[in-house]
Amino acid sequence: MTRQAVLDLYFAEARSKLIDLAAFIDRVERAEGEVDFRWEAFVAGLRELGPDLPVDQHTKRILTLLSDPTTEPLPAATVKSATGAWPGLDQPSHTL
Repeated sequence: MTRQAVLDLYFAEARSKLIDLAAFIDRVERAEGEVDFRWEAFVAGLRELGPDLPVDQHTKRILTLLSDPTTEPLPAATVKSATGAWPGLDQPSHTL
């Protein structure tokens, strides 16, 4: 597909998702309380979306960032559901 064809097909959907993300960020930043590892992972993911990555690397980098890199299984589950981010992410800054 040409770049024009991709934009013609997917721009409206991507625009909608971008607005949803902006609204989510606004809600989190307005809310009181401490941030947690999910917000840290989210902010780190946003930083990965810059134009400096090689072609076809954005998705891979985000999936890697949000995935648990450990190889040893846990003896038992520590939570009742998936959280969508790995709590061991080492990202010191929680601001955009």
